[in-house]
Amino acid sequence: MGYGGPIGLIVLGLILTLALRTQSIGPLDVWMLGLILAGAGLVWLLLVVMQQNTKRRATTTATTTNADGRQAQTQRTTEQDPPPPAV
Repeated sequence: MGYGGPIGLIVLGLILTLALRTQSIGPLDVWMLGLILAGAGLVWLLLVVMQQNTKRRATTTATTTNADGRQAQTQRTTEQDPPPPAV
C-alpha cells in the first residue's frame, strides 16, 4: 500500500467539505459526506504509516550444558524490515 490512495481520499473529502459547504443532493448532505471521506482517509493513512514503520523482531534463546552440569543461556534478538508491499 502506498500513500496515494489515502491522500486522495482526504483531498476529495476536504474539497467536498470546504468548497460545497451548503450543497445537498436529495437527502445526502455533501458537507457530512466530505467529513466522513476525510476521516476515512486519515485513518487509512495512519494504518499505512503504522504498517510501513513496523519491524519484525525475533528472540531466540539457546541453553547449553557442559560436562560439569553447569548451564549457560545465550539470547539473540534480530530485527528485520517487513517485506515490501505487493504491487
